[in-house]
Amino acid sequence: MSPLQLARRGMTRRVPLVPMTPLEQLRAGRLPHRLAQLFVGLGLFGVTMGLMLRAGLGVEPWGVLTTGLIRYVPITYGEMVIATSFVVLLLWLPLRQWPGVGTVANAVVIGLATDATLAVVPPVEGLGWRVLVMLLGVVGNGVAGAMYIGSQLGPGPRDGLMTGLTRRTGRSVRLVRTSLEVTVVVLGWLLGGVVGLGTLVYALLIGPVVQLFLPLLTLRVDPPPTRGTR
Repeated sequence: MSPLQLARRGMTRRVPLVPMTPLEQLRAGRLPHRLAQLFVGLGLFGVTMGLMLRAGLGVEPWGVLTTGLIRYVPITYGEMVIATSFVVLLLWLPLRQWPGVGTVANAVVIGLATDATLAVVPPVEGLGWRVLVMLLGVVGNGVAGAMYIGSQLGPGPRDGLMTGLTRRTGRSVRLVRTSLEVTVVVLGWLLGGVVGLGTLVYALLIGPVVQLFLPLLTLRVDPPPTRGTR
């Protein structure tokens, strides 16, 4: 279950997530604070992705596709994250989705932060340490997802694809998200991508971690007026 899916389930929280257009997101107040949280969250997301890679026990579903693609395209992991993010954004066009500041930043910052982490963190040795780093990566990834969603500056490319397909097809969020993630895992595995214990642990833990931290990290905004009112 994705961070955005959990965010929209209507769970109890102190501050609501407000549906806004990209322009409304920028006009919703507290912009410096929200931008700071957005970029810290995106940076942490990339760092934790790098930690999962260095643990060598499997990566998140879209990471399986990324590890498969870089076997055939001579670019870094982070560069492939950026490239696939913009490909996914192109799929927004027929869905009439509009990216926010956070969406575009998501497409770039996470890939850069992942490559920076891989450049300074060596592969982890020893099974115990690898499991510990993997768990740190999964939990940190959930916190990071809550941070960038809680900034209320737009969903990531993949979350936006999910919500766009849900709206256009009329299918449930669960069905659309599951279909997308199963597709990318299978495609990535066929390309030789990394599937392992970490992939399963991520699927089991990411939802509860985001659900725990999102209420604490969602920033209050000035909601736009209801349509049809002045």
